[in-house]
This record gives sequence, structure tokens and C-alpha cells, in this order.
Amino acid sequence: MGAYLDGLDLDSHRVAVAKLRAEYRALPAGSPVRLAKPTSNLFRFRAPTGAPGLDVHSFGGVLAVDREARVAEVGGMTTYEHLVAATLPHGLMPFVVPQLKTITLGGAVAGLGIESSSFRNGLPHESLLEAEILTGDGDVVVATADNEHADLFHGFPNSYGTLGYSLRLRIELEPVRPYVRLRHIGFATAGAAATAIADVCRTRSYDGEPVDFVDGTVFAADRNYLTLATFVDSAPYRSDYTGQQIFYRSIPERGEDFLSVRDYLWRWDTDWFWCSRALGAQNPVIRRFWPRRYLRSDVYRRIVAFARRHEFDERVQKLTGQPAREAVIQDVEIPVTRLADFLRFFHDEIGISPVWLCPLRLRSDTAWPLYPLEPGELYVNVGFWATVALRPGDEDGTYNRKIEDKVAELGGHKSLYSTSFYSPDEFWQRYNGVAYRKLKQRYDPDGRLPDLYDKCVGNR
Repeated sequence: MGAYLDGLDLDSHRVAVAKLRAEYRALPAGSPVRLAKPTSNLFRFRAPTGAPGLDVHSFGGVLAVDREARVAEVGGMTTYEHLVAATLPHGLMPFVVPQLKTITLGGAVAGLGIESSSFRNGLPHESLLEAEILTGDGDVVVATADNEHADLFHGFPNSYGTLGYSLRLRIELEPVRPYVRLRHIGFATAGAAATAIADVCRTRSYDGEPVDFVDGTVFAADRNYLTLATFVDSAPYRSDYTGQQIFYRSIPERGEDFLSVRDYLWRWDTDWFWCSRALGAQNPVIRRFWPRRYLRSDVYRRIVAFARRHEFDERVQKLTGQPAREAVIQDVEIPVTRLADFLRFFHDEIGISPVWLCPLRLRSDTAWPLYPLEPGELYVNVGFWATVALRPGDEDGTYNRKIEDKVAELGGHKSLYSTSFYSPDEFWQRYNGVAYRKLKQRYDPDGRLPDLYDKCVGNR
């Protein structure tokens, strides 16, 4: 394989695995099992348990990058920021690079991930070749698509750490070119945008030019934009959205733009899409004095976590007499043929803007049982992250529950990184309870790890 990176090798990795297994087995029976991770991109905030987490810092490095084979060997806790920094010098990138720098590769495989290459490359777990997993029974197994642990390989996506934790992953990479050319195309209706998405994803081109990446931004019912990006070898200029300029604001203002590959991959991280505005980071006066190194998603999330922990927003609302607000932070997958229906409902009933669009299609006919997307079906991920004022008599969860019902009605799916309100029957119907229980019995028979429903709905 190619040169080893980060001062790590497979021998030191094996030592770290043995140490972690011993640490896991030393935990008292019945005690909660958590990871001691410095960052998280989940939006299921739970009160601190006080229980020590498993030390997994040794699994946060890139073991090797093989340029010829286009393969990387990576620790499961490696962030995409770290992974991309290791692969780009080889002219390579992961097939799918989720938008936020501190998403880990293991997190994207176990909890799903998506980005603008997903219309051609599917989801991050579809470029997975091999996974070394610490299972709930304390064993460490290597799972591939066709070995004795193929059931875990296929069932691991969307398991959110309830079947085990990935320690080492072997993934495919794809070649890149130095720059990316962006075209921002406006549409007056969601229906027109949906038609264009379907056409572009089918032909991988638009107006006679190739398209390598597709996503979109909806500012209002009559202001729908697709951003179509293409690898190029040279650029007449390079825009910079890591400082005073804000990427999403450029979309309706510029028909064309150019970024380096690295800046394109992290174009959304600087302002957490547009959510940094709620923290004042888009105020020109504040932004001028906000250190550039702190204009990033993990900093904003820590601020939000602190405010949640101390109920800052609730206190302000009470003092000022404002209505309580419900956090509506979700990503949902909608069949492209029903996208206009969902957006019509969303504008009328929820009213958040902007909204992110990202088309995806599974790469192959492979079944991923815990998140059962239909092979061959083109979906559009719709992402929205804000709060909505509750009306008198409304309970917290009113708007999220409306969204869950609409997604089900339209034949869609909902990611589980944030709050959910499903009953147990609804949940297991949507996320294949039969397959999950078989996996749980085989790989975590004593229930040392949380149950998927308890973790994703009960927030345990």
C-alpha cells in the first residue's frame, strides 16, 4: 500500500485495538458505553451522564493512501477534514465528502452522510470495502460485503453506534482536478427545479456541459437555485468564502464561480450552511473581529450546545414574552417526483428558509436494510435547520411530527441524527426492525450498547 501517514502503522493500530478491547471489557456490567469524542455533529443533545467514555483518540488517523489502487485505510474516528488533507495531495478524494469538517468517517458510515456527489456516488458507506468493528459483545470483527460478517457490513449503516464502533475502514477514492467551476441556475418553481434535477442526474450534464456535483438552495417558493459544479484544470479566478464573504449569499448574485477543490468541499462549513447568522457571525461588524480560524461548524455547534445546556433561549423567551420555539433540525429524503409536493407543504406549514437540496441515488442494487432506499430511485435530500414559533396550545414536537407524517406520505425517509417523535411501531416499520433485531442478537446479545429506538427517539 502507499506511504503510511500520521506516524501510524498497522502494528500500532493493533496495539490500540487490544487496549480498547481490554478497556471495554473492564466496564462494569450494565454501565452505559459511550465514546470520548471531542466533537459531535448529532443534534440529539442529552444531559451529561458522568460516565467515562471509551478512549478512541488512537483511531483518529489516516493509516495509508494508495494512489494507484485509489484506496485509503483510515481510523474510524478520523474526521473528513483530516482525511481530505491526506488524500488531496495524491489527487484523490473520498467518493462522498459530507459538508462539515468534523464529521468522522465512522460517523458517516454508521449514521449516513451526503453531499453533492451523491447523485452519482450514493452515500459514504457505498464506497466502503472493509470495516473493522468493535461489536457490542466486546469482540472485534472485520466485515466485508461477502464474508461471514456480511450481515453486519450491510446492516451497519444507520445503526448509530448501537451495534458497534468502527475502528478501521478501507474505502475507495476517486480522482480530482485542481478546481471546480460552479454554475448557479435559478428556477421560479419547485416543479421546474425538480425536473431539472432529474434531467441533470440522468444525463450528468446541463446545457451541453458535464456536471460532477449537484446541490440546491431554496430561498423562497419562487427562488429555487441549483448549483451545478464541474472539475476543471484551471480557473480565471478563485473566490474565497472562508473570511468576510459568505457562500450562500453568492448563489443568487453570481451565475458562475470558481473554487479550489478544497474550498469547494468545505464551502458550507465556514457558515454552517447559513446557521451562523443565528449566532451573529454574519453581522459584518462582528465578523470583522471574529477570528477566521473560529469561523467553522464545530465552533458554532459548541456554542449551541452550551446554550441548550443552560436553557439560554428559553430564558430569553420568558423574559421578553416571546412564544416558545421548536427546533426543527432535520434532513429528509424525498423521491424527486414528489419534491414539489413536499416543498409546497413545507413553505405553507413550516416556513423555514433557506432550505438545502441534495439529490442522491444508490450506486448499485445493494440492499442496506436499516435505511431502505429503493435502488434506482432518485431522491432529493431536503435539509432545514432553524426554529419555529409554537402557537398557543402547541406542544414541542408539533412541527417535527408534521414533517415526519408528510415524509411518510410521500414515500420518503428521515435521517436520525436529530430529534424524532415516532412511536415504536412506526419507527421499526420505517427502519426495518426485523433485520435490526437479528443483528442486535448476534452482535450485542447482552444489550451493552443502546437500542436504536431508545437512542434515536428516547435520546438515551
